[in-house]
Amino acid sequence: MSIQSWRNVEDARRAAKRRIPRPIFDYLDGGADDEITLDRNCSSFRNYALLPRALNISKAVELGTRVLGTTLSLPLILGPTGLTRMFHNDAELAVAKAAAKRGLGYCLSTMGTTSIEQLAQASAGPKFFQIYVFKDRGLTREFVERARESRYDALVLTVDTPVAGNRERDKANGLSLPPRLSLKSLLSFAAHPRWALGALNGSRFNFANVAHRVDGLANGPVSLFRYIEDQFDPFISWRDLEQLAQLWGGPLAIKGVMAPEDSLRAITRGATAIILSNHGGRQLGVAPAPVDLIAQHADVIRGKAEIICDGGIRRGSDIVTALALGATACSIGRPYLYGLAAAGESGVGRVLDILREEMERTMMLAGAASTSNLDRNSIMGCMPSFQSQ
Repeated sequence: MSIQSWRNVEDARRAAKRRIPRPIFDYLDGGADDEITLDRNCSSFRNYALLPRALNISKAVELGTRVLGTTLSLPLILGPTGLTRMFHNDAELAVAKAAAKRGLGYCLSTMGTTSIEQLAQASAGPKFFQIYVFKDRGLTREFVERARESRYDALVLTVDTPVAGNRERDKANGLSLPPRLSLKSLLSFAAHPRWALGALNGSRFNFANVAHRVDGLANGPVSLFRYIEDQFDPFISWRDLEQLAQLWGGPLAIKGVMAPEDSLRAITRGATAIILSNHGGRQLGVAPAPVDLIAQHADVIRGKAEIICDGGIRRGSDIVTALALGATACSIGRPYLYGLAAAGESGVGRVLDILREEMERTMMLAGAASTSNLDRNSIMGCMPSFQSQ
């Protein structure tokens, strides 16, 4: 199936499953424990229905928005994903280029396989940098300075990884960094020679932004769980967020917030955006879906910060639903990685084009000429609003 024949994100997922070895696909596709959170992220969108407004169709639907200090062609951010070179040899650069061509923002992960500087040189589009706090706190200060010098638009602090989630698919596959052959995975790797050749002939697999200070792979392959345990600081606090905000002095999102009271606390510590996220269902195995939390956080925040819904987006209509509930924008990870794994930059671009087409069609059918027209009156089946005590 050619990428132009992909009808939806699920078609890209199927293409990715055919294109890459089973252990790599499982890392991309899987979640924690029984994958309840992972399933809930997507299925929760089915609890909401858009209420169309009659005789209100516009010839041109306005999809653009402003978030994290940048103007985007639609309210969608390509969120941070680590280890991207596992899926395609062009890695983060392919993703950033596809996003920039469409006027969308891309967020590079601390755990990325492309450096802050390399990405800045390759992409003229909106750029954000996501930070994990390492035990080596000097890295945080270094990240800020490098992001500032490379003219990144915003920082994103991820706070939901004090320990690695129980990702049983990865444990069963013996996934290591970088990927290595085992008797169990040998047949799957051998059955995907195009992927294997790219992995073998590409640049050395490393975490490009930290290897000069914390080269956890210098002595050979290591499990993802061991790397997180060895390098990440599990004891970060609200003071760390406050210090980061003061050091950066620009748009700053906190990713991984779920409780409404934590959103308020984050804002008082300097966050300008709240990313409602359960890490794609890869951390806590029984967490709520981000879409179900939007209205609660909107009621508590009352416009004091932007709200970004991260998790479960598979259709353009999901983006419209999130906006109607009170989100400023949405963030995706797996959908664009499916495209990347299947067909590189062109695959990412096709997924983004599909989501845009779906969102525009949904807006027209709902009778909304602009994203600013969307509110809870556009939705049926809303969760009860959270009332602060």
